[in-house]
Amino acid sequence: MSRRRKAGIITLCLILAVVFIWLDHSPLKRRWHPRLKSEKQVKAYDLEKYHKKTFTVVKVVDGDTIDIDIPDVNHNQTRIRLWGIDTPETKSEYSSVMYFGPEAAEFTTKLALGRQVTIYLEEHSTRGKYGRLLAYVRLPDGRFLNEVLVSEGFAYADIRFRHSLYLKYGQLEASAHRHQKGLWEKVRREQLPDWLQRMKPNLLVR
Repeated sequence: MSRRRKAGIITLCLILAVVFIWLDHSPLKRRWHPRLKSEKQVKAYDLEKYHKKTFTVVKVVDGDTIDIDIPDVNHNQTRIRLWGIDTPETKSEYSSVMYFGPEAAEFTTKLALGRQVTIYLEEHSTRGKYGRLLAYVRLPDGRFLNEVLVSEGFAYADIRFRHSLYLKYGQLEASAHRHQKGLWEKVRREQLPDWLQRMKPNLLVR
């Protein structure tokens, strides 16, 4: 084989390698990936990849949103939305920082950041409308982060969506409310999330 031909083959291989790397990180992959799998296949994939597996929390985005150290589609980490709860917003593009939002984010950071946590999923639904993984997150001490946030008054029980712990979270919120824990000590009605004001018009707060 001549040197020119050998150099041409090597150049072609390098070009193909660059193309494959670009495709792997390009927006095209982001658009194609969700369409390659049915909802059923996505659930099965998520359950196999995450359910009852342990990962490290590498970032706390908000009180109810964290990142763990495993790639997800086109991201270097997997973003998790804590199932069944809603903490006051601190970084939403649709609202300003809400009452007790920074406190909730700080509380989650203290409990979870840098810790190894175990992920639990619901078989009927593993992803939210923004593509985030919906999960219950068990802390190293055995407690579930979702439950601790509600029971200590840093989060609301999210009654908009049904899940297996729906009633339990409602009871935890009622107890936190009754004992005026966390945000329940001083929150005013206008500081509640809009969805909660609509769904519980008779909720007694300041």
